[in-house]
Amino acid sequence: MCLILVAWQAHPDFPLVVAANRDEFFKRRTASADFWIDQPQVLAGRDLEAGGTWLGMTQGGRFAALTNFRDPANHKPQAPSRGNLVADFLTGKSSIDAYLDALNPADYNGFNLLLGDGKRLIAFSNVSLQRHELAPGVHGLSNHLLDTPWPKVGAGKTALTAALTALPDEKHLFHLLRDDTIHPDDALPATGVSLEWERLLSAAFIHGHDYGTRCSTVIKVGVDGTATFDEQTWLPAGHAGARQRFRFRLKVKAS
Repeated sequence: MCLILVAWQAHPDFPLVVAANRDEFFKRRTASADFWIDQPQVLAGRDLEAGGTWLGMTQGGRFAALTNFRDPANHKPQAPSRGNLVADFLTGKSSIDAYLDALNPADYNGFNLLLGDGKRLIAFSNVSLQRHELAPGVHGLSNHLLDTPWPKVGAGKTALTAALTALPDEKHLFHLLRDDTIHPDDALPATGVSLEWERLLSAAFIHGHDYGTRCSTVIKVGVDGTATFDEQTWLPAGHAGARQRFRFRLKVKAS
């Protein structure tokens, strides 16, 4: 997952709105979003190679999402899959703080984790080792720390702020996730990959034949406890795949 935009307690009718893109190699086997057979309260896609996931929620109101922290110089080939961090929170019952207390962050390659329980939304990175309780407003997370002003993060936050005015219509949320603008070289970060890759990865929506945006996900949680979860799958070169749509009532109302 390479871009997560979140409106937390920023809309009177929808305390949680998420618009996110997952970028990955197309050869990596993946299951589309659905309720898991072995954990039926969990709604998420699934990485069929390592078993974890990148983003999901539960019928009990838990939410989790992950991005990698891009730092190839410090990559640990034998580290466990970061997708398990999301899956373990969604399938568990620990509070956010207890879950983070039990982690050994140094075991993993760099990551950013968002964890929510309907009342709080916490960002944690094993690079900064800091926990941030998100204030009401619009936030963005890519492959650096929360709200780092990378061009696609800034553009995405601006677009999400505007899209909130059109809710409950989510078409503007999906539209902003299709932004394939390649940003100027002088605005790009230096993360240890080639300039060619920095250019490619600067877009919110990445077109590619081997690597690119694999899915776009839009989540809305209403004050009445109604949740919507929409996932659009993307094929190589940005061609549209299947669309998954879920509507259900949470067992615990969002605050």
